[in-house]
Amino acid sequence: MVVAWGRVILGVMASERPISKTMVVASTFSASEDVCHEIIPKLEERGFSKEDVFAVHLALQEAFINAVRHGNGMDSGKAVRVEYSVDGERFVVSVADEGAGFDPESVPDPRCGENLYKPNGRGLLLMRSYMDVVEYNERGNEVRMVRYKHGSTEGQEQQIEREAGRG
Repeated sequence: MVVAWGRVILGVMASERPISKTMVVASTFSASEDVCHEIIPKLEERGFSKEDVFAVHLALQEAFINAVRHGNGMDSGKAVRVEYSVDGERFVVSVADEGAGFDPESVPDPRCGENLYKPNGRGLLLMRSYMDVVEYNERGNEVRMVRYKHGSTEGQEQQIEREAGRG
């Protein structure tokens, strides 16, 4: 609570206010570092654990690399759109490319059989492993990911569902 000129103002501290932002950046691998340098400090300011920050950083880089390499076909003339919001309990990010899209269910599990030694599909596996929610738009050119703050009730429920194969 803040008192200003004799009035009581109910407010939220700056570190508790949700932040939302959209960035459109060049479709280059180096641009992923700019995106991460923008986002990671905001997670730390809101008390996300080192584990949460690592998970978000890894998943965000994988999503961005996939957008550049597979979605935009390494065309630096195209762009990648990153929309994110972070509050005291969760981080939500969408990464979209200008490509035709794909069916994420058609990517074989890289942990099985002949796929074990193929270089493809590991980024999707990592994203699904480290984020609580990973979903794609119908076209398949945009991924939306959510990471709940470690220890939050919602995050624990999401983790249980994910481990049970329901999330």
